[in-house]
Amino acid sequence: MGKESDDAIPQEYPYFWSKGSSIALPDFLMKYKPSMVQNDGTKPWIWVEGSKQNPDTSESNAAAAISEAAALLKEVSQRVEEIKNDDSIPMRSNKKTGAKSKKEVREKVQADATEKLKDISIRHNYVCGKWLIFAPADKVDLIWSKIATSLVSGALASTCAFLTKVSTSPANETPHYQHVICLYIPDVYDKEAVTDVMKVLLRNHGVNLSGVKSDLYTGVGLDSKHSSGIPSTVWKNTTLLADSEIKDLKDIYFSELNVASTSVAKPDEKKDQPSTTTKKKPVLKKKTQEDDPFASEDEVDAQEAERKQKVQAKRKSGKRSQTSDMDANADESDEPKTKKKKKKSTR
Repeated sequence: MGKESDDAIPQEYPYFWSKGSSIALPDFLMKYKPSMVQNDGTKPWIWVEGSKQNPDTSESNAAAAISEAAALLKEVSQRVEEIKNDDSIPMRSNKKTGAKSKKEVREKVQADATEKLKDISIRHNYVCGKWLIFAPADKVDLIWSKIATSLVSGALASTCAFLTKVSTSPANETPHYQHVICLYIPDVYDKEAVTDVMKVLLRNHGVNLSGVKSDLYTGVGLDSKHSSGIPSTVWKNTTLLADSEIKDLKDIYFSELNVASTSVAKPDEKKDQPSTTTKKKPVLKKKTQEDDPFASEDEVDAQEAERKQKVQAKRKSGKRSQTSDMDANADESDEPKTKKKKKKSTR
């Protein structure tokens, strides 16, 4: 990678990890989290190097490629402006006359320039580049950690990818800030190798990809707002894989993630669930009117027994009174019968 661009690793940089580092990768990732490291102008990136060696691109080749590409972009920008102001070029195409619209003429110039940039890259052996991944501040630590680990000892280690970096946090609070993660590949024009990396990123990491950008494009400042209007990425997602295949790969990742999270949650759920064997509630003793809060259990039992005896005595006396009332009523009901009998005897 050329030192002329933002893709160069600074010398003696503490935020760079390789297999020769004195600190283990998990400790490095824990110590330097992109959400926690603020860029004060000296630490814009956190880097992790994979097991594969960086492609050998000399500084002179990179500088020559960037110089030639910059001149081309300047020429294209001027041509695009001319097309915009040329009244002889219609806004809409005409099939009868064969006249092309401003849009068609402009896109043809930009497509030709894209091919010329490819030629410049190949001639100067400056073909390395990176997959672009954007991550929100609340998720960047996890996404970055997984990609870095995968590059060193996971699925990405078996691809052509050899280096990755993530942007640190801005010095000032920035709402909705998006971190960018770059995963470097040796040749952006090797479509098969680029697609293999893409599949791993989708299948094993479920990330949202933003295309493949050449280091040459970065070196000349070619972005989506460039006046030339040249596409800022060498590959768009859908030029490598169909939308349906992209969705299928991500769906597999998230379905497996859900299964894993469910299996981990099950033991915890069992702990949280109440026991099926319900304990018997203790039988509370009824209070008497003369309960003593300082009495012993024996005294309380004695009081309870005395209370029960009184209740039984009341019940017995109640039954006796009821019986006497019934007898009295019975005598009263018999009196008329006796009188009737007496009347009959007088006759």
